[in-house]
Amino acid sequence: MFDLIIRNANVLQPGGTTVPADVACHRGKIEQITATSGINGRETIDARGLLLLPGVIDPQVHFREPGATHKEDLSSGSRAAVRGGVTSFLEMPNCNPPTTNQAQLDWKLASAERRSVANFGFFIGASKDNLEALNTAHPACGIKIFMGTSTGDLLIDDEDLLDTIFATGDRLIAVHAEDETRIRERSSLFLGAGNDRPSYEIHSQIRDPETALVATQRAVRLSKKYGRRLHILHLSTAEEVDFLRLEKPPQVSCEVVPNHLFLSSDDYRQLGSRVQMNPPVRVPENAPALWQGLLDGVIDIIATDHAPHTAEEKRQPYPLSPSGMPGVETSLPLMLTEVAGGQCTLQQIQEWMSHGPARLYGIPDKGLIAEGFDADLTLVDLERYRPVVNEEIFSRAGWSPYSGRQLTGWPVYTVVNGRVVFDHGEIRPGIYGQALNFTEPTGCR
Repeated sequence: MFDLIIRNANVLQPGGTTVPADVACHRGKIEQITATSGINGRETIDARGLLLLPGVIDPQVHFREPGATHKEDLSSGSRAAVRGGVTSFLEMPNCNPPTTNQAQLDWKLASAERRSVANFGFFIGASKDNLEALNTAHPACGIKIFMGTSTGDLLIDDEDLLDTIFATGDRLIAVHAEDETRIRERSSLFLGAGNDRPSYEIHSQIRDPETALVATQRAVRLSKKYGRRLHILHLSTAEEVDFLRLEKPPQVSCEVVPNHLFLSSDDYRQLGSRVQMNPPVRVPENAPALWQGLLDGVIDIIATDHAPHTAEEKRQPYPLSPSGMPGVETSLPLMLTEVAGGQCTLQQIQEWMSHGPARLYGIPDKGLIAEGFDADLTLVDLERYRPVVNEEIFSRAGWSPYSGRQLTGWPVYTVVNGRVVFDHGEIRPGIYGQALNFTEPTGCR
């Protein structure tokens, strides 16, 4: 007897087509995909009218544990994830204390094993004195370098140290690409004497497109120099897309987050600091270039950079207001709404949000609905539109910058390792994810 049978689903296949089928899961794996079946399972879901997708892998989240669990923790963040169809996440190291050594990595792994309802992996963060740990801490999905100031105190802005990190080891390096020197210069310019009530919009002027481009160019130059595997996080500008279209070597990949596709500097007027993030939202004319980069394959995948803060913290005046916003539970509905509108296809969603992250980070047996793959799945309803409602947000932040926006493709069920975790708005108790395995990535496009 199988553990779970999903009957009558419209199943997204690896090639991008959909077929009506039954999917049988056993011991955490997809065992059978058949047109019709008389097989039995301990649990059966009638998925008629629903689309079955591979679970989303979100390769950039900040779940704030340890050190800021009033904003989020591994329990609340993972629950928000599965509500949004995310079955695996990669979490960033800029917590307090930061994840910069084996002891802190072990602590996170142990905490996630007890409390995360989604599968999990963690980055090791680069500091000024942990070069050895960057390449020996295990298991880590990669090294995170903050080239510009962001939440926490992990910052590598010394050219010689950057060079040494790229030259040492072969683990994937993921960079927050903003130039710290330019941030400081422009902060002095825009926040100088006489500007005692700065607007939130100034954030996008301080961290202008050149701030991102300079850092991205520097990281790519170092990747080329040492042949080092590089992933550029949250690409945000048309200028970076243009640069990478011409100068992206095979060992470099990059991502975009929905906030830079769907929000702009115009949104400061209504939402204020709720749309403040690093790198910042851009002028409305910027988003089409990011979309084109996705469609052309210059941009490889989608992440969320889920970075929650409380509403009270966000109400502080600039520059005391923190950067970041929640997004892990709205990314899939946002993108599926674009599928419904003809902007992209289900096959592209599969590549950008499931199979692509698995491929780029070397996560085996995830990201596709195929026999022998892990049974990480989400059943979504593409026939019904519902608004984003702050009161329904699972993240501890309790708000979304997309509040009120009508979206389709909301998950009805989310399955992690062959077990239903999210079921019609509720989290089933007693089910937990597993630590992800990382093998040699199969390469970039």
